[in-house]
Amino acid sequence: MRSTVTTPGRCFLLLCVALAGCGAAPATPTSEGALATTPQAEREQLLDAMKAELKRSQASLRFKDYKTPYFLAYQLKEVQTDSVTARYGGVISQGPSRVRNLYVEVRVGDYTFDNFANIDNESFRMGDDPSDRRAPLDTRPMALRGALWRLTDEVYKKALSEYLTKKGGAVYATEDKTRTPSFSKLSTPPASYRSPVTALSFDRAKWKKVSQSLSDQIKADASIIDSSVEIGVIKTTRYLTTSEGADIADERTIYSIQISAVTRAPDGMKLEHGRSFYARTPAKLPDAAKLKAEVDAMLGDLKALRAAPVIDPYTGPAILMPEASGVLFHEAVGHRLEGERQQNEEEGRTFKGQLGKKIIPAFLSIVDDPTREVHGPTALNGFYKYDDEGVAGQPAVLVDRGVLKAFLKSRTPIDGSPHSNGHGRAQGHNKPMARMANLIVTASPDKSVPYKKLKEMLIAEVKRQNKPFGLIIRDITGGSTNTSGYGYQAFKGTSRMIYKVDPSTGAETLVRGAELVGTPLTSINKIVAASTETDVFNGYCGAESGYVPVSAV
Repeated sequence: MRSTVTTPGRCFLLLCVALAGCGAAPATPTSEGALATTPQAEREQLLDAMKAELKRSQASLRFKDYKTPYFLAYQLKEVQTDSVTARYGGVISQGPSRVRNLYVEVRVGDYTFDNFANIDNESFRMGDDPSDRRAPLDTRPMALRGALWRLTDEVYKKALSEYLTKKGGAVYATEDKTRTPSFSKLSTPPASYRSPVTALSFDRAKWKKVSQSLSDQIKADASIIDSSVEIGVIKTTRYLTTSEGADIADERTIYSIQISAVTRAPDGMKLEHGRSFYARTPAKLPDAAKLKAEVDAMLGDLKALRAAPVIDPYTGPAILMPEASGVLFHEAVGHRLEGERQQNEEEGRTFKGQLGKKIIPAFLSIVDDPTREVHGPTALNGFYKYDDEGVAGQPAVLVDRGVLKAFLKSRTPIDGSPHSNGHGRAQGHNKPMARMANLIVTASPDKSVPYKKLKEMLIAEVKRQNKPFGLIIRDITGGSTNTSGYGYQAFKGTSRMIYKVDPSTGAETLVRGAELVGTPLTSINKIVAASTETDVFNGYCGAESGYVPVSAV
């Protein structure tokens, strides 16, 4: 199952610098010299240590008479967080954390066939890598090199075993499984990049007062049975070096406010509602007055939901507002266009072999563009310059006027599409795979109308189908989808604010107890028009390579 969520996952890993019997151990110096004293110097010292160990591994990594690696990649991700969480009017957790996670990739064989070859329905290795991925928190080069040496040894031996297993499996594999290369060669020179160095800024005392005040505001409503106010920041600093020459140090900072509350209707139905805000700087977050107004609106919605009637299962015309539309396209289409899913026989492979064919209505186009920083005043969570394989993020035209043009691609080739388009993404120590970033859906002008006209079209369609009412889905918490070949092909979105529209008067009546469900292609191909107004759904998406920040426009 793939799911879009609004709170980030976190990995907490430990440190181990153990010795192994593969290759030559780095010499232990009596002194490492002066340690870095500035953030810029620390960044370069860490990268220099990674590059030195990579060079040593390239020269000496071998085991008996087995193959040496043809490709090595070292990635270190430092995750700094700070947050305050309030509940029932009191702070229940607060404070900073800092961890460093290592990812080591070793490829044995060659670009055409290696230990990651698509034989025997290879998994994406989530949680299947070696257990020790911890890096020291200080800037001592030999400590970092020791951790890399230990992890490289373990990954190399595992790579040798998998390479031989897959090579044996290739004897029984069909030609279509073996003709696709295992790894794409770079089509441009390896990237060398340094993003600006920024300090993590989080005024915990200020946000503690804000979170307590908002929590008190929610607690004052006697009908609320649970609530949470979390205000925090996540800064991820990434260091990447490869045997091909990639040399990258960059960072991403996302501030967020998550407010939620839970109540029960008189019949016992549990009702949840919330607000989420994201920004790249604390100054872009809503101020206390704005947050107070948002909480008032949320509590008003919950009060209305408690009194709302329960809706029966229904199939009929509906308008999906921006967040619901974003979740629909993300779950029903986006995940099914991720490259690795086209090769894996355990996947449903909805769009395999469909390049150049119409898959959605002809007036709709879809682009995934990680280079897009903002949409109007809203910063997009999915922005980045280089993906987790060191490939520059690129706008990928996935669907043009209804016709499938491309897939989201990492450096894992798929049949007929050998090169990456900069969408190899992962959380922490997971292996990168093709993932969405900023999914942007547009409609041609002849099928785009103002919202007022869209509602008129909804009423006309309700009457044409002789339905008792239409629906407007205004708010949704997130969604999930099943892309596997052995399961049902469906998606689900959890609606919070959904309204019945009376075709005679246009009056809107709030209802509760509904979930948006459907089969992907059937649902998407029933879209008949779009609004001229657009908006953004920001969040985090979880899949095999972990949780990554995403946006849908």
